[in-house]
Amino acid sequence: MNRLKCPSFFKCRGKEKVTASSENFHVGENDENQERGNWSKKSDYLLSMVGYAVGLGNVWRFPYLTYNNGGGAFLIPYAIMLALAGLPLFFLECSLGQFASLGPVSVWKILPLFQGVGITMVLISIFVTIYYNVIIAYSLYYMFASFQSELPWKNCANWSDKNCSRSPIVTSCNVSWMSHIIQINKSWVDANNLSCINGTEVYQPGQLPSEQYWNKVALQRSSGLDETGKIVWYLALCLLLAWMIVGAALFKGIKSSGKVVYFTALFPYVVLLILLIRGATLDGASKGISYYIGAQSNFTKLREAEVWKDAATQIFYSLSVAWGGLVALSSYNKFNNNCFSDAIIVCLTNCLTSVFAGFAIFSILGHMAHISGKEVSQVVKSGFDLAFIAYPEALAQLPGGPFWSILFFFMLLTLGLDSQFASIETITTTIQDLFPKVMKKMRAPITLGCCLVLFLLGLVCVTQAGIYWVNLIDHFCAGWGILIAAILEIIGVIWIYGGNRFIEDIEMMIGAKTWAFWLWWRACWFVITPILLIAIFIWSLVKFQRPDYGGILYPDWGVALGWCMIIFCIIWIPITAVVKIIQAEGNLFQRIVSCCRPAPNWGPYLERHRGERYKDMVDPKKETDHEIPTVSGIRKPE
Repeated sequence: MNRLKCPSFFKCRGKEKVTASSENFHVGENDENQERGNWSKKSDYLLSMVGYAVGLGNVWRFPYLTYNNGGGAFLIPYAIMLALAGLPLFFLECSLGQFASLGPVSVWKILPLFQGVGITMVLISIFVTIYYNVIIAYSLYYMFASFQSELPWKNCANWSDKNCSRSPIVTSCNVSWMSHIIQINKSWVDANNLSCINGTEVYQPGQLPSEQYWNKVALQRSSGLDETGKIVWYLALCLLLAWMIVGAALFKGIKSSGKVVYFTALFPYVVLLILLIRGATLDGASKGISYYIGAQSNFTKLREAEVWKDAATQIFYSLSVAWGGLVALSSYNKFNNNCFSDAIIVCLTNCLTSVFAGFAIFSILGHMAHISGKEVSQVVKSGFDLAFIAYPEALAQLPGGPFWSILFFFMLLTLGLDSQFASIETITTTIQDLFPKVMKKMRAPITLGCCLVLFLLGLVCVTQAGIYWVNLIDHFCAGWGILIAAILEIIGVIWIYGGNRFIEDIEMMIGAKTWAFWLWWRACWFVITPILLIAIFIWSLVKFQRPDYGGILYPDWGVALGWCMIIFCIIWIPITAVVKIIQAEGNLFQRIVSCCRPAPNWGPYLERHRGERYKDMVDPKKETDHEIPTVSGIRKPE
């Protein structure tokens, strides 16, 4: 019996005609790329990018840095670093992913010698997803704990110790004893029904109820990394729930996550606005905002190199460049999408969100300082201390505290989930590019399997020593590894592949631009941005300090483990380079040269987009990465 040929976008099963999208549910019938799929709408992509870039750091790190580095004056270096370092890298990665429609590993067909950079990005994303979901679990726990008539950390309770107090604690004082004036312990004074001589009391700061609740109840924190302790069961359940949410949102890839972000990316702005309005009506709010970005601004701080380093570092990390996520998300764009305007919109939204969040945070911290009779500087915290100690303490003092607490932690939850979606999508996109046939049939099981494995790996972070593990991974993996990847990325694409050639690739997508238009981008890509990144990297190494948490230094083996983690992430850069050189033909120089040329199947994914420049390109859907580069072309493995 003769077989009828089906069109390329159909698959034949007897008399049954099945579209690609019905068999591969992450691909829509109207998608331009029927192999990988595209975003259903432009807004799906933009909100996913905003959600990825806008994360917890915008709320718990930027406001503190602004306050600590001169208030409003800090916005000057912040804006300059956005223009010089953040935006150029962001635009580069968005363009790279969109042009080739490939994830962070396969996109290095542009420069096979540097494919290890993509592996490094993915490995760092894996480490970060492990501990990032633990922070989401903390937010879930606090949100659930807030469903009470009174917040559990509002007052000292049976879980607290004698140091729990909102006011300073008297540790010793002078008393009159047997005709002598002696200084004695306050507990002994109380036990003997004596009274301190006025003005002789020695005070020590008390620990806030919210601080003790965080350490003793939420974390059940041990004495250090050496004391692992048991798994904190309610944190483990919250971690499981967090991974279930992520898995449910991503089981159809961008088709499902692109819809979820309409809520998770926009809801934080609603909460921030509500908190700002509520905070602005409180006594002391103006004082808090003044410390943040008002009359207390100190422009002399701009003379300090540390301020500029903090601005560059904050921009670099808050935009999530060099994590692989920007390349992965952009790879699902249609080829002629205007990635330039997207980069501008997302970067400005991210930075304005940071500034806006600072007003919401500092207005309520100002009220907390007002009612406690302290200076704002005494209540300002950063990172975990802000999110789980200082701000909950402030919310506990508000009328209707549980309501405001639920809102705040639900906001942290949605902020974290957006970033987590993109990180997991980075991992699954890499798997899809390496094993497209398997991923097409088993995307949902593979995505859920990744979530399960990462949940199990994260269980160490919900032990009694879990917070030390979270801080350790963050300190090492989310630091130097990202900087190294970013430096090599810009060197590889701009200096070796060729910045002018890359600009021609971009113009194939967004149309030809004038020479003046590209002048700024050339200056940044070729000179300014790599110099800034190298300077930040060297500064970080010079200023390296032994990591600690809560004043507890990490043991030698913990620091060694941190270095091992970062080495494990970056070691694939030289390993992959050596493998590529060995597989190439010719003498050593010829092999290196061949590996510094784009692979024959580098270029636009779809044939209709290749034009004259890539008309001889090998179809990436037909050829595999097992091709071996040579000086003249490719050699099939025997």
